[in-house]
Order: sequence, then C-alpha cells, then structure tokens
Amino acid sequence: MHQDRAIDQTQAWQSDLDHAPYVMVYDGECVLCDGFFHFVLKRDRKQQVRFVIGQSPLGQALFKSVGLPHENFTTILVFRDGKAFTKVDALAELVSGFGGVWRVARLIRLVPHVLKDPLYNLIARNRYRLFGRFDQCVVPDDALKARFLEGGFG
Repeated sequence: MHQDRAIDQTQAWQSDLDHAPYVMVYDGECVLCDGFFHFVLKRDRKQQVRFVIGQSPLGQALFKSVGLPHENFTTILVFRDGKAFTKVDALAELVSGFGGVWRVARLIRLVPHVLKDPLYNLIARNRYRLFGRFDQCVVPDDALKARFLEGGFG
C-alpha cells in the first residue's frame, strides 16, 4: 500500500519533474550529500535546480522508477530533460548547468564508467563513516522549501 502511494505521488508530481530544468534527489541524512546540496545552492544563481530528499516518499519513488535501491541510497540522482543521471555523471550534468567554467564538467561523462565508478562507489559505501550522518533528514527552512518539489522533503 505504501509503495502504491509513493508511485501515485510520483505521477502527481510528474509535471514538476518535466518542467524543472534539473531535479536533484539526494540522501538527506548524509553529511557529504548535504554539503553538495549547499554547494549547488550557492552556485545555482538562476535557481534552475529543484530538490528532493531521497528519504521522502517522492524520493524513494524516483529512485525506484529508474531501478535503483530506494531505501539504501548508493548514488545521487539527477534528472534533466526527462533523463536520469547517476553517480559521477549526475554530478557532472548538474554542475555543467551552472554555465561558465562549470560547463567543462560535462567532459567527465566521456570517461569510461570502468574508470570513474569504482572511486564513486568506494566513497558512497563509506560516506557515513568518512563524513558523518545526521540522525534525521535536515528539513529546509521556509525560504528553501520553494526549491523542493512538493512532498520532496522528509
């Protein structure tokens, strides 16, 4: 039943997903992921990026919709123009959208996955031990809530 509710919510927010230039779904309990969230906020001057916390029903449904684990997050997930990006490709796709010198980040996508995924996977598996973990998802203040897709935070 809970699973069906999450899928229904994803369908309800499909319009938001389709119209946001970028949607970043991230682990809201991970200190490293929260740091990247703040990195994006600071550099996204055009406010093109919308956010979803992975632990939210919408976040879990989005991970599941692309065949990724939806309870134990192993990657950041970025949607752009209806296409899902994961791991290093997600980071590169997102930051390249900031323009300027950040556009070169897209070149990272040319590096074969066999070279870039092992390092990403190593960090992802050990991120809580290396960087820490919040006891619960950090809830954005009222000013930031507008940057989250409805229902996209815990």
